[in-house]
Amino acid sequence: MTQINLFGMTLVELESLCADESMPRFTAKQMCDWLYAKHVDSIYAMTNLSLKNRSRLNEIACVSRHAPVNCQVSRDGTKKYLFQIDKSDDSESSHRYVEAVFIPDGDRGTLCISCQVGCKMGCRFCVTGQQGFHGNLSASDILNQIFSIPEFESLTNIVYMGMGEPMDNLDNVLRSTEVLTAPWGLGWSPHRITVSTVGIIPGLRRYLNESQCHLAVSLHNPFASERLDIMPMQQAYPIADVVTLLRQYDWSGQRRVSFEYTMFRGLNDDTRHAAELVRLLKGLFCRVNLIRFHSSPDTPYKTSSTQNMERFRDYLNAHGIICTIRASRGEDIMAACGLLAGKNQ
Repeated sequence: MTQINLFGMTLVELESLCADESMPRFTAKQMCDWLYAKHVDSIYAMTNLSLKNRSRLNEIACVSRHAPVNCQVSRDGTKKYLFQIDKSDDSESSHRYVEAVFIPDGDRGTLCISCQVGCKMGCRFCVTGQQGFHGNLSASDILNQIFSIPEFESLTNIVYMGMGEPMDNLDNVLRSTEVLTAPWGLGWSPHRITVSTVGIIPGLRRYLNESQCHLAVSLHNPFASERLDIMPMQQAYPIADVVTLLRQYDWSGQRRVSFEYTMFRGLNDDTRHAAELVRLLKGLFCRVNLIRFHSSPDTPYKTSSTQNMERFRDYLNAHGIICTIRASRGEDIMAACGLLAGKNQ
């Protein structure tokens, strides 16, 4: 019989388990404290549970966390961690790995985590998308990337911008953010967490209604036909419809929405695109992050020049759209945006 992994379960799920096993309901909250505050990896270490209950839990459950199998360090201090995922239905070992990226920046420590093995979205410029899709990560798999790195205690921010589309695995993404933000979990502010999407509208609507975490939308081109050339999901979920949905929510408080815009030379980096982007986002309280395209093998795309990126940024700022150029980190170890492949080196 496959054991239940307690790590990654929410309080409600643990309460249900306790009810099934005729254990007191408060036992669930005790387990949360051991799992998420005290970080134990053994049921028998949960010493305020009765020996009888620990013995029963040990028969049916476990606390499964695993360390990364590899770590690459960039010359700029960025670290890329490789995690093996238990996917017994997948015989291809190369499809059992995901990557997470730790980015130190002064007193800030940001971890970029994955939510899927590969990705279904098929964005033409993304190395992850070229791997195809090989499965969703469980809430335990997602949280393991956070709890199992040496820098865990120094983390200030989490971004779901690694491998995969969060709105395509929303149940597990929301379970994981609940563990991170709930009083019985880590108790983080939801505003320390950003979840990205290409704009899967059904999942996005649910996310906006059920979470107070920040949102980042991968935009990359304001013109529908041109965006479709590089992002196939534009066909099903046009960016104009995504923006229309976002306008229904209040972004003037602490929750933020930003738009990620990778700059491609000659494709989306001229004044025509900047003007259309202003028209598309006008009146929406948001930010645009310009990202250098990080070239990879077998791609026809080139990155914009620094001069073009600065001109584009200045145009948006002059027309009322807050815009910054994101610093590129970890490119030398294939850890920058769009380069995560989940390959065991």
